Amino acid sequence: MLSVAVVGSGPSGVYTAQALLRQSLVPDVRVHVLDRLPTPYGLVRYGVAPDHEKIKSLQNSLRAVLEDDRVAFVGNVGVGGPDGVSPARLAELYHAVVYCVGASADRALAVPGEGLPGSYSATRFVSWYSAHPDVGANPFARDALEARSAVVIGVGNVAVDVARILARGADELRRTDVPPAALGALERSRVRDVHIVGRRGPSQARFTTKELRELGALPGARVLVDPAELALDPAYTAPEEASGAPVLPAVVRRNLEVLRGWSADGGPMGGASCGAGAARRIRLRFFLRPVELLERGGRVAGVRFARTAPDGAGGVLDTGAYEDIEARLVLRAVGYRGVELPGLPFDPVRGTVPHAAGRVLRGGSPSPGEYVAGWIKRGPTGVIGSNRSCAKETVASLLADAPALARRTAADDPLAVLRRWGLRPVEWSGWLSIERAEAELGHSLGRGPVKIPDWPGLLAAARDEDR
Repeated sequence: MLSVAVVGSGPSGVYTAQALLRQSLVPDVRVHVLDRLPTPYGLVRYGVAPDHEKIKSLQNSLRAVLEDDRVAFVGNVGVGGPDGVSPARLAELYHAVVYCVGASADRALAVPGEGLPGSYSATRFVSWYSAHPDVGANPFARDALEARSAVVIGVGNVAVDVARILARGADELRRTDVPPAALGALERSRVRDVHIVGRRGPSQARFTTKELRELGALPGARVLVDPAELALDPAYTAPEEASGAPVLPAVVRRNLEVLRGWSADGGPMGGASCGAGAARRIRLRFFLRPVELLERGGRVAGVRFARTAPDGAGGVLDTGAYEDIEARLVLRAVGYRGVELPGLPFDPVRGTVPHAAGRVLRGGSPSPGEYVAGWIKRGPTGVIGSNRSCAKETVASLLADAPALARRTAADDPLAVLRRWGLRPVEWSGWLSIERAEAELGHSLGRGPVKIPDWPGLLAAARDEDR
C-alpha cells in the first residue's frame, strides 16, 4: 500500500486526492487529507462569496472524494506551525506528502497610512463574512456601522465580491450562511458609496463578465462609470478591425461591452430602489494609483490617488495629477501571496515552493517524497478548475516515483501517532457533527445552515459526535 498525505483540503488538495484515486499504476493507495482547520473545502467554504451558491455547490463534488473509503479527512492538524507537525516529522508517517496549502496572505499596497484603523485586506473582510474562525465575529462591525463611503482597491473578482457584499441588502444575505454577527453589522451598515478603483484601464481589469454583470443586478444599487476614464484605454476606443489593433480576449471584449452600455445610460439600477436618497452607488474607477491613505481622527479618512495614463507598452505612467476619494473603510484587493511553511524551502520573490513538475526542490534537487500542488506550487493564478490539471501533473510525478517511495517506511496508523504527539485530529465524523450543529443553528434563527464562526464552537461541535 502506498500511503500519501495531502496537506490542505481545498480544491487543489481534494483534486490531488482524486487524481490518486483515479490512477491505475498503483492500485492500492491510502490518502489522508490533512487540514489545519476542523472543516474541509478550504477557499470554497471560506473564500467563495455567500451569495454565489452555484460555486459553493462545488463542495458536493469535493465531498464525494473525501467520502471515498480510501480517503480520510484529518482536520485540526497544523503542519509547519508552532503547534503543528513539522514537515520532517510528517514525512516519517507517510510514503509521500503533497503540500496544497494555497496562498493565504494578501499583497500590500506599500503606501503611507496603509496600517491605519479602517484599512483592511479584502482577504480579511472575506474571511469575516465567511465565518473563518481565525478572524472572529466582530472586527468589521464598527466600520460597517459608521462608514458611508468605502474604497475597494483592485479590479479583480475579489474586489467585485467585497463591493457586492457591501452594496447588497442584508435581507438578501439572510438566506445564505453568513454568521449572525456579520449579518447584523451589514444590516446596520451606512455604506452608500462603494468605489472600485484600478490603476490601469478597463481592458486590463481581472474580473470576469459574470461578476461584473452581477453588480448591475443588485436591487437598490446603481453602477456608475466615467466615460472619460474608459476613453483613456486604447483597447476601449479602437475597434479591433482597425489596422494594427490587437485582438482582445473574449472576456475583455464582453467586459468592455458591459462597461460601454453602462457609461452610455449612466449605469444600471438593479431591482427596486431601496428608498429615496438611500440607494447604494457602486462607482467603477480606472487609471488611479493609490499613493497614500489619508488620516483624520486617528483612522482612515480617504485615499489619495495619482492619475495614470497608458504608457503605450501595456503599463501606465503618472500624469502628475492627483485625486482624493473620501472613505472611512478601505479594502485592499490587489492579490494573494504564498506564505512560507516552516520546514519547506520557499522562494520569497515568487511566493511559492521551488519545484520541478510538482517535486519539491531542496538545494536544486528533488526531495524524495515531497510534492506541491495548487497556488503554493504555481502562484495565485487561474480559477478553481485550474487546480485539476495542476494536481494531475504533480500526481504523475509522484506515481513515477512510486516504486522508490514504496520502499520508504510509513506508519501503520498515522492518526494514532499524531494523537501520541499531542494533536487532536477531527475526523470525518467530527465534520458531520459540525454540519449538524450549523443546521441546528440556522434552524434556531429561522434560516438555512449558518456557519459557526469561532474555534471553540467548531471544536465543541466536532467532539459532540453523538448529537
